[in-house]
Amino acid sequence: MTPVLYDYFRSSACYRVRIALNMKGIAYEVAPTNLVENAQHDAAFVQKNPQHFVPLLEIDGHSLTQSLAIIDYLDAKVEAPPLVPRDPAARARVLALALAIACDIHPLNNLRVLRYLDRELSVAVEARDAWYRHWVADGFAALEAQAGEGRFLGGDAPGLADICLVPQMFNARRLKVDLAPFPRLVTIDAAACALDSFARAHPDAVQPV
Repeated sequence: MTPVLYDYFRSSACYRVRIALNMKGIAYEVAPTNLVENAQHDAAFVQKNPQHFVPLLEIDGHSLTQSLAIIDYLDAKVEAPPLVPRDPAARARVLALALAIACDIHPLNNLRVLRYLDRELSVAVEARDAWYRHWVADGFAALEAQAGEGRFLGGDAPGLADICLVPQMFNARRLKVDLAPFPRLVTIDAAACALDSFARAHPDAVQPV
């Protein structure tokens, strides 16, 4: 049975999973789940994922949630290309870079947090966007210092760190974060986005008509 990805085209977490599926050569079907229209709160979806989050991947009889857990499953399922190094120290470095994005930058800036700032705390749009840009720039400063000399964030081949970086760079541009202080990240992002597996996962490539 073809895997089914419950997906929102502009979700960073979904974008990560799309890249990983492409890198592993796994064909999948999309179940569009429009976060702006609150489809993640529909009762049928909440039965599948009580967290009300996308992505959700139905594969091999499993319903998998959380983008990094899904990617870990895909990496275990399909050996090549590996998304994290096998060497323990190199693996720890790549995981640290990926988690710095997925756990430290992204959660502060996802849709539910921005909506809370808007609707519950009545934060002005300008202040909300300043919040977004502050936390992205703060996280990117550390990543820039840790980027190393490889072509990609995790080394000489694309992997989990790049899978996390590229969607965050897309959203940073969308919210007009100044990327001039982060030339290594810009270069790495460009190298990754030139790859077919990344290009086919881009929101512009999968956006519903």
